[in-house]
Amino acid sequence: MPYHVRYSAILSDLLERTENHFIHYNNDIESFPPAVIIAYLCFMKPLYLSFAFLAATTSLFAQLQRKQSPAQFVRPLIGTQRMGHTFPGATVPFGMVQLSPDTDTIPFSVNGKYNPDVYKYCAGYQYDDKTIVGFSHTHFSGTGHSDLGDFLVMPTVGTLQLNPGTAEDPKSGFRSTFSHENEVAQAGYYKVLLDEGNITAEMTATNRVGFHQYTFPKSSQAHIILDLMSGIYNYDDKNVWTFVRVENDSTITGYRQTNGWGRTRTLYFAMKFSKAFFQYGSKEFAKMTYRGFWGKFDQRKNFPEIAGKQIRMYFDFKTEEFEKIKVKMALSSVSTQGALKNMNAELPGWDFDKIKKDAQDLWNKELSKISIDGTNVEKENFYTAMYHAMINPTTYMDVDGAYKGLDQNIHYAKGFTNYTTFSLWDTYRALHPLFNIIEPKRNSDMVRSMLAHYDQSTLHMLPVWSNSSNDNWCMSGYHSVSVIADAILKGNATGTDANKALDACIATGTKKTYDGIGDYIQKGYIPIDKNGVGVSTTLEYAYDDWAIAQLAKKLGRTKEYNEFIKRSENYKNVFDASVGFMRPRLNDGSFKKDFDPLKTDGQGFIEGNAWNFSLFVPHDPTALINLMGGKQRFVEHLDSLFTMHLPDAFFAETEDITRDGIIGGYVHGNEPAHHVAYLYNWANAPWKTQERIRMILKMQYRSAPDGLGGNDDTGQMSAWYIFSSLGFYPVAPGSTEYAIGSPAVDGAMINLENGKKFEVEVKNQGDQNVYVQKIVLNGKPLTGFTLHHADIINGGKITFFMGSSPVKN
Repeated sequence: MPYHVRYSAILSDLLERTENHFIHYNNDIESFPPAVIIAYLCFMKPLYLSFAFLAATTSLFAQLQRKQSPAQFVRPLIGTQRMGHTFPGATVPFGMVQLSPDTDTIPFSVNGKYNPDVYKYCAGYQYDDKTIVGFSHTHFSGTGHSDLGDFLVMPTVGTLQLNPGTAEDPKSGFRSTFSHENEVAQAGYYKVLLDEGNITAEMTATNRVGFHQYTFPKSSQAHIILDLMSGIYNYDDKNVWTFVRVENDSTITGYRQTNGWGRTRTLYFAMKFSKAFFQYGSKEFAKMTYRGFWGKFDQRKNFPEIAGKQIRMYFDFKTEEFEKIKVKMALSSVSTQGALKNMNAELPGWDFDKIKKDAQDLWNKELSKISIDGTNVEKENFYTAMYHAMINPTTYMDVDGAYKGLDQNIHYAKGFTNYTTFSLWDTYRALHPLFNIIEPKRNSDMVRSMLAHYDQSTLHMLPVWSNSSNDNWCMSGYHSVSVIADAILKGNATGTDANKALDACIATGTKKTYDGIGDYIQKGYIPIDKNGVGVSTTLEYAYDDWAIAQLAKKLGRTKEYNEFIKRSENYKNVFDASVGFMRPRLNDGSFKKDFDPLKTDGQGFIEGNAWNFSLFVPHDPTALINLMGGKQRFVEHLDSLFTMHLPDAFFAETEDITRDGIIGGYVHGNEPAHHVAYLYNWANAPWKTQERIRMILKMQYRSAPDGLGGNDDTGQMSAWYIFSSLGFYPVAPGSTEYAIGSPAVDGAMINLENGKKFEVEVKNQGDQNVYVQKIVLNGKPLTGFTLHHADIINGGKITFFMGSSPVKN
């Protein structure tokens, strides 16, 4: 074998075995300069050193650096510490499976009362934890409430334990300590060393199948535990029923029904092992009043049909040193047969490395829809934001199109992919508008999924916050109408009858029995003495009504346009000119007397205060500016918001807002004010928009586990970062206009689904050069600070000329 070939092979092997010394959490060895790697290897393995080896090393790494792909910059651990609520495990873009470690078993309630510690575990994983309980197959990304955590799997060796133990004493159960030094998190792949038992756990996934690979030590007591009790935001009665069949010595099927955030959620599974287990067993932890006559059997060991509420199972193996046992877990909302069908279609074999590569290829395909120029850290932030933006919504159907609907019947998605996980209070703002640029076909399918939800709803309403054919009614507004209107107005609603879509929007917006809509229609506002968040809900309804009006206008339905454009002005009914803020009004029409615009609790606003929510008129900033006293006064108001100090006491009772996500009094860590920095554009102070945007990008997004200032909220925080880094933002979805900001990338290319390209060129970029000097669009000067959707979708080039001094004329 030639020396350079042999040494390249040695290098590859050495890098594999020592990768954790390099990567810790930044796990792309390709980004390391060759000289650093060579120096390291010279220190670690001097016997390999030779001129041939050095030449091979330099050549290999030069090739690797030329082949850098966007997935190599993804850092799934960003947001896993403190408020981000992201998970580090394996998933594919918009996949049904999110296979990830859970680091504790914090219950939703203690002694019948809400346990605030559970909030940290919305995604199942907290970076500061020292133990892993197991690896479950479903997770929300970035939410501020939670559910899921289905079908937790954990490998162990030694004496069998079916209790998870505690973080303080992990040896008291099946959990294990771990170190971030032995943890690898990549797009589509996760790996960790479980200290107890010295077991290496690896994860990857297809759309509907989680794929585990466990490397065991030599043991006559190797176990794989299937915990059907475990869940996120768990409580004693959350499991309604669980059923398991042991089909043969390597195949398990079953289902679990839960009553959580989704109250009628049923998930089926099929589980296959690459090696036959020699024995198995189960334990029911619930005290059940009625068990029938099943006591005629000893169901605890080697019994093939188990049913109950609180079940854990175990499967026993004898293993050799470094023996790998692989596990496939397929999901379905329809049946165990559907789960098996998904497994056979997506993952028929056992080639772990191939599935890992396939997953990462899928990520590279999606992430390549925007390519940027910038530093490695900038790419890490950008492509991780892209990654987080492409986790949700999630696929919700089998490979044959079957899924369980709101009516609990089986439906078939014909001609589209059915999606779920619609956190619409968050994602209508920037995530779905981003999809209208880079994922128009998917967004069109998401609209069709929402309309299918409407058709199955006995209430005849579009989704508010839906998952797994359940609407949990979380948050306020009826923001699905914004997503639908925005998609249709931008030409991204293939297969949708626009008039029927408008009818669904109108039916939702006129449901008088829902969340104050009756009072809103009758009075023009929602009284605070009848609805605790009446002010913010009034503001959100007004915006949604404007979105409905835009769709009606496009379709030539003048009557509906006039009705809803009038309703869109209802924000004026909660504005108190005497104090200059939106203010709660009582049922008798008077304003609430004891009013504090700084407080987030008890003032009529959901997860916010009057300082932030008073600026929520994204559909008519000009009218808002006039309402608040004109442009100069409005600029002063915005300046005060960004520079004031908001004491902790004013948001102490709102768990979704912490100091991490606050700049002055501006709350970026929660969504209602995400458009606010762009409002300077309407007040003749665009240079202030530019400096504020660049400040927010620097302060609220970092390439670190605690790099997000607030919940990522299924991709909304990330979508804000993507848009703002590119230099424009959709202030009012439902409009085809974007507000210009200040691009933070050195350049970008948006690769459109229609085959065209839109280039963002940035001249004289730099940390100090945050001010736009001039803009050229397709060779012509751009006047004003508005970019049109057609300018992007038709392809072309926008050039920003940047400088260190603001242009104020």
